This record gives sequence, structure tokens and C-alpha cells, in this order.
Amino acid sequence: MRSSSNLNKIVDLSSAKLSFIYNTIKRELFSANVVSFLIIDPDICDGKYTGEELVIDEKRYICRSWRVWSDLAKKLKCRLMTPKVYDKTHLILTLKKLEKNQSFHSDSKLKYNTQSRFAKIKKSEEPYFYIPYIEALKRLKVDKKSTILDLGINRADELEAIFESGFKGNILGIDLCEDALNEAKMRFKDSLETLVIDLNDMNRVAPQRFDLIVSIATLQSPSINLKPLIMHLVQERLNPQGSILLAWPNSRWIDGELIYGAKPKNYPFSELSLVIKDLFWIKKYLQQHRFRVVITGKEYLFLEATKIIKKA
Repeated sequence: MRSSSNLNKIVDLSSAKLSFIYNTIKRELFSANVVSFLIIDPDICDGKYTGEELVIDEKRYICRSWRVWSDLAKKLKCRLMTPKVYDKTHLILTLKKLEKNQSFHSDSKLKYNTQSRFAKIKKSEEPYFYIPYIEALKRLKVDKKSTILDLGINRADELEAIFESGFKGNILGIDLCEDALNEAKMRFKDSLETLVIDLNDMNRVAPQRFDLIVSIATLQSPSINLKPLIMHLVQERLNPQGSILLAWPNSRWIDGELIYGAKPKNYPFSELSLVIKDLFWIKKYLQQHRFRVVITGKEYLFLEATKIIKKA
């Protein structure tokens, strides 16, 4: 395996098993930031299953789609570069190692303000966030709501999809980052009221109930007392027929790429037990209060809850 400048020495992985491909590339990445290799053009394999063999001019190839190569790149913490044509059957595929220190997750001070690396993220441009999010909003009939409480709103990126879905009411957004809230207020003007309050101090918020409560990628914070907050929201902040939409990140941004799997501080790999524990406690609690609850998503896990209305 060599750089793409030395084409004659690039290893041909177009007939290799995944185990060989994975171990070979992983080994090369110990000493190189960029690796290139030959694959069969996925377009030739249109309609074939991953791993299905294809014979061309008496040579056997193993078919893999672009999704497979993209998944492999992310598992190896690499960026999938634009492929180059090698011949009528092969492409040169290049993986570039991500810079692990280029992530807002490692920032300590001013982590979420408008000048931070976090502020560069546009979740609404990520299909794995936007599509399940917009589908959840439609199921919750956000266009029929009049009031929304958004917890951990930051710059209010998630409000764009809410207004695009036909919402015409008023929103109260709460966050601890004042300059992010100022930007959110400038973006949405008269439709948005903001408060700088710790979510553990919701009793400081004036008594008010809402048709929809939203919190995106906030409740996983270890500084939040999750169970008392959820109970307060259900009992004191939600209208009798109101709905809830909560989201947990099951991913990390590294060097501009969204990588599947949230990683706790004390683990070198993705570990889901804490988020699963939180999700199912909330689901059970809401079901006890007669909510219908569903959990969807992948890179972001969405919990949506709607009140079960008794028929007369």
C-alpha cells in the first residue's frame, strides 16, 4: 500500500475479504496519515449484495457499495477522499486519517460560545440528524402547536426545521451561554424569548406550560440532574395534551467528520449503557403518565412522546 503518486505499487484489494482489508489498512495507518488502494468500481456492482462475487474477464471481484467504504473509513477514524479512476474496472480509493485533537469535545473553556469550534457545526446539514428530526416533528404535528420550550437551545439551529414545518407560535429557549442566546434571539426575533438559566434551576422560570418541549443534545450532560428535571417538565411545564422531543448524541465530531458512537471519558471506545439507561428510564416514566413513546435515530437518538387521549 503506497501513496497515490506511485500507482504501480498500490495494493489491489478488489478481491480481498473485509477482514484482510480492515487489518491491512489499520496496520498502515500506524505509520501513515494517508493510505491508497485499489477497489472494484462500486457502480459496476449495482444491485449486488455486499460480499457478492462478480466475475469480469475471468477474474473474481468482491462487491462493496460506497456505503461500505464510507462505514469502513469512519470506523478507522478516516476521511474518505474523492476516488480516482485507475482503469475500466478499478478505482484508487484514499483514506486520510482524521486529526483527533481537532474536536470541540476536547475544549474546556467557552466550549459552546459563538466563537468556539462547536459553533461551526451545522446539525441541520447532516442527514443522520435532519431526516429523523424533521420526521419526528411531523409526527408530533409541530405545525399545530402554539408554544414550545427548548432546553439547551444555544444558537437555536434546530428551530429552522421547526419553522419550516409550519410552526407559527412562540418559543422559550433556555441556555447557559449568553452570547449564543443573543445570536439565537437575533435570528428569530419576535418568535423567540430567551433565558440564561441552569436547567437544574427550572423553578426560577415563571409558571408556564407548553404544547411541545424540545431538548437536543443537552440532557446527556453529567451536570444535569436528569430525573428531577424530567419529572418537573412533565408535571409543571407540559400542557395536558402536550408532546416531548428529546435527542441524545450517539456520535462525535472529529476534524469536521461526524463519527458514529458516543465515547465516555473513561472508555477508549463507544459505550452505550448510560444513554440506554437514561432513555429507558424516561420512556418508562412517560408511559406511566400515559404517553406513547418511540425511540428512533442512529447518530442521534430521538425520543418522542405524545399523550394518549382517552376516547369518550
